[in-house]
Amino acid sequence: MGKIALLFAMFLLPAVVFASVPTYPVTPLAPVSKELKKQLLGTPVYIQIFKEERTLELYGKIGNEYRLLDSYRICNFSGGLGPKRRQGDFKSPEGFYSVGLSQLKPDSRFYRAINVGFPNEFDRQQGYEGKYLMIHGSCVSVGCYAMTDTYIEDIYNYVEAALRNGQTRVGVSIYPFRMTDSNLQRHRNSVYASFWQQLQPGYREFVQHRVPPAISVTGGRYVLNEPGSLLGSSVTGSALALTETK
Repeated sequence: MGKIALLFAMFLLPAVVFASVPTYPVTPLAPVSKELKKQLLGTPVYIQIFKEERTLELYGKIGNEYRLLDSYRICNFSGGLGPKRRQGDFKSPEGFYSVGLSQLKPDSRFYRAINVGFPNEFDRQQGYEGKYLMIHGSCVSVGCYAMTDTYIEDIYNYVEAALRNGQTRVGVSIYPFRMTDSNLQRHRNSVYASFWQQLQPGYREFVQHRVPPAISVTGGRYVLNEPGSLLGSSVTGSALALTETK
């Protein structure tokens, strides 16, 4: 009887284990070939940043979905996990941002610079302050996402080409880590846990549909809009006075 019960449990165990696994992948797909990547210069692009993994991912639109063009090691960022809240806290921002042509600086003192648009509408509603938060070169950070000069040149070229080819704004989603249930559980005691829960729907939306999430701000919270809707203007409409590059 005991052996039968044991065999029965062994058959059930896989079903229990697999039922707890998310139905969406938790790691990015392999990037496109180098040859295809070259051909996609000028296609709409999308950026994801993961602090804990020190990774910036550049996606390009192929057909109706965005495919990974390349993944870059972040050379440096500062302040650890959590959102930027005030000028001088040396924190690198987290949240949903966007970039227009006015936020690009090809002659930055950090080689090339892309201003992410902090503070956005969410940040302003929280009273967060700061300016000149960039993705740039030179591998030095006091609140920015610093890349090697080689990496930022590649990222910059694709962002600029997309904007000059008709993309209105390039979405930049910045996460503390890959927003899986297991990672959120691992950080459940953080003071930022409730904020990070607001970011997870945007992350899941992209993983499931391979289309940048449409995010707006309602009642001081990030809200995921219906699939296919335009990116919420309340997030993309960052104060241009604060998006000056350096």
